[in-house]
Order: sequence, then C-alpha cells, then structure tokens
Amino acid sequence: MDIKSLKSFVVVAKHKSFSEAARELNTVQPAISRQIAALEDELSVNLFKRTSREVNITEAGKQLLVDATAILAMTEQAKSQVKRANNGQIGTLHIAHLSSACFTFMAKLVRRYKQQYPAVNVVLLEMTATEQIDALQTGRIDIAFSRLLPSGIAQDFVAHSIYVDKLVAIVNQDHPLSNQKNIALAELKNESFIIFNRDEALGLFDETIMQCKQAGFSPSIVSQPRHMQTLVTEVAAGLGVAIAPFCVRKLYSDACHFIPLIKVQTAIPLQLQYRRNEESAIIDAFTDIVLDCKEDIQKSMET
Repeated sequence: MDIKSLKSFVVVAKHKSFSEAARELNTVQPAISRQIAALEDELSVNLFKRTSREVNITEAGKQLLVDATAILAMTEQAKSQVKRANNGQIGTLHIAHLSSACFTFMAKLVRRYKQQYPAVNVVLLEMTATEQIDALQTGRIDIAFSRLLPSGIAQDFVAHSIYVDKLVAIVNQDHPLSNQKNIALAELKNESFIIFNRDEALGLFDETIMQCKQAGFSPSIVSQPRHMQTLVTEVAAGLGVAIAPFCVRKLYSDACHFIPLIKVQTAIPLQLQYRRNEESAIIDAFTDIVLDCKEDIQKSMET
C-alpha cells in the first residue's frame, strides 16, 4: 500500500465512481482502476462492488476507508510539520543568560520572538558563564548570552557581540567615596573586597585581580558570592566594596553607588553564542530578532 493508491481509493469511495475520481485526480480512469486492482490483490479482498451503473464500497472497503483517511491526514500533517520545522516555526529553544547582563531586555526579546513564532516552546535558563560553556558543549542549551568564550573552544561556536560593558567600583551609600564622580582603583586598596566567584566567571575574577595589582595592591577578599545579586546585596549591607560590570546596577541595588574607575578600560562584552555547523532554523530566527534589536539593547544598557 502506498500513499498514491490510498488516495485514489479514498477519492473513488467519495465519488462512488472511477471516472469522477480520475477527473479529480487529473488522471485517466484506467490508471485509477489499475491502482485499485493492485490494492485489492495486495489485501486479498474486494474493496468495491462494481456494476454497470454504480460502484459500492464493501465492508472491507469501509474499514480501509477509515484507516486510509487517517493515514492521509497524518501524511499531510507530517508534511506541514516538516515545513514548519524547516522554517523555524515549531520546536523547543533553550536559552541561557546572565541575569545581571540581560535583565533589562531578555523578556522583550522573548516576547517579540513568541509573537512571530508562537508554536515554539522557549525555555529560559539563568546560568553563570562557566555553566553556559558546559551547557553549550553538551547540547543542553541552544543559545547562550554570556561573556567571551575561552580561546581553546571559541572556534567551535558562532558569537555575535550584543553590547560592551565596563568595570566599575560598587560602594555602599554611606561609604566616604560614594559621592565621587570617578575614583582611582588605588583609593580602595585598604578596603574589604567582594569579588564574584572565580569558578563562575574565571575571566572576570582574574581581570579584577590584575587591575588591583596594576594599581599597586592585592585586594583583601572577604567574600566570593556565586550570584551577582548576592554581591550587590553584600555591598549594600556594608560588608565591603566590589568591582563588577556596570550592568549589575540593573539588579536590585538600593544603597549602592556605582562609580567609574579612572584608567580602567577593560571591555566586558556580552555575546550571543551557539554551536557552529549546527543547522537550526529556530536558532537562526531568534538570532535575527536579537541582532535587529541590538541597537536598542545597547541604548538600554547605557542608561
């Protein structure tokens, strides 16, 4: 049984006529007769009772009509689903992000994407930079919003720059330097430092230590939180000062002051990343939306 024969059978059953079926299928009556005869031989049953005046379906034919109708419907559905998948209209998209770096725009991006692709299931996952690297490599996520990838694996991924952040000092509102427009890092040499955990953001930790050493001191580290919100909260509580990307101000940061650092020009890029050589219309569609919104994202992170 092939799809063509089943379709011919269903159309004959609908019209109760071989000639009418041939007209609908844009073919000749002998071709339809041969398909039905072959189907009957394969099944060893008569599907129709033929007379000179009419064609009536048999009990066996009635059963086949039920099944054939369902098979043809499933075939059409399969064709439709394949086309939708090819166009990125169905499936599941796993997106990991740094909450502090994406807080202001992630919901807007996903909302816009869902308006265009409502049948795609979007799964949002908050992950640190280190967690995202592992998740990308193991295929647990499709897209990452993260920091620069390590040089040893960067060639395995496509990366689009979204915006570039900078390092700032974060002090409590009661700190003597809280009202300064900018400060030199050396002015914090006697402070207790809260630095984001090295296991979660290797590059950020090492860059902070290097900048302190270039300013002539080694920081006295009292805490290494694994979440940026914890870092900001600890500064607000007066447990110490911090050096972090400026984007963390978008978190709940009451009682914190964010102060630009003189002569610290470290670029902290946020990238959209996904595995190279992986064809995915879903990823392509989401990436197109992000890149189209890139200018607005950059403006939102400047204020």
